[in-house]
Amino acid sequence: MSKKQTKTNDYKDTLRLLQIELVKLQKHIIKKNERILIIFEGRDAGGKDGTIKRITQYLSPRETRIVALGKPSDRDLSSWYFQRYVAHLPAADEMVFFNRSWYNRAGVERVMGFCTDKQYHEFLETVLDFEQMLVRSGIKLLKYYLDISRDEQKVRLKDRQQNPLKQWKVSPIDKAAQKHWDDYSLARNTMFARTHHLLAPWTIVGADDKQTARLNVIKDMLFRLNYKDKDEVLILPDTNIIFNYEESCLQNGMIAP
Repeated sequence: MSKKQTKTNDYKDTLRLLQIELVKLQKHIIKKNERILIIFEGRDAGGKDGTIKRITQYLSPRETRIVALGKPSDRDLSSWYFQRYVAHLPAADEMVFFNRSWYNRAGVERVMGFCTDKQYHEFLETVLDFEQMLVRSGIKLLKYYLDISRDEQKVRLKDRQQNPLKQWKVSPIDKAAQKHWDDYSLARNTMFARTHHLLAPWTIVGADDKQTARLNVIKDMLFRLNYKDKDEVLILPDTNIIFNYEESCLQNGMIAP
């Protein structure tokens, strides 16, 4: 058996064990009427879809929701910015996964000019209060940023263009991703500096290796959330792959420039 086959088999075996832990977690959430909200952010082709798919694969669809909102409507544009997201927040027993979230305003909207400077700065000034209200209401909020290198993004975007099964992912924004790499980096760094706070910190995931990233996101989720009969050894994440944001990570190479 080749090293690649061994790695793939190890990945599948570990993923299955972690998915069993996720089922345990969901049983606890339902029993305790908890509300869990997990946000996934990152550059285009960062691996958000695949990570969420593996997390939710065996969870109950009645208590699990994936939210991936499209382009805002005219009504959305005339409403309070957070309003369209509030409608999708978790009720009792639910786990909700945001595949991109209100942080669109701090990323793609800022870089591509889809919002005004005033709207952008208002978002940065109010998002902490909004998240604090969510947490104080009893929602458990986790925020993950899947971080990939410029070269890896280029490879993945090219694969999207060529793979007939991924055509639905192709968008005009993809074409601008590499061109505006530095602009996205600046917007990301500002987002981290302004929105990393004690009640809802940012967790960074080194995501150039998709399989390693997926496993460590699941481990970190399980590590942070309480449930009965937790396999403490299995769920220990690799802190070289997944870690709390610190400004020093922008200088020491732990976050892609």
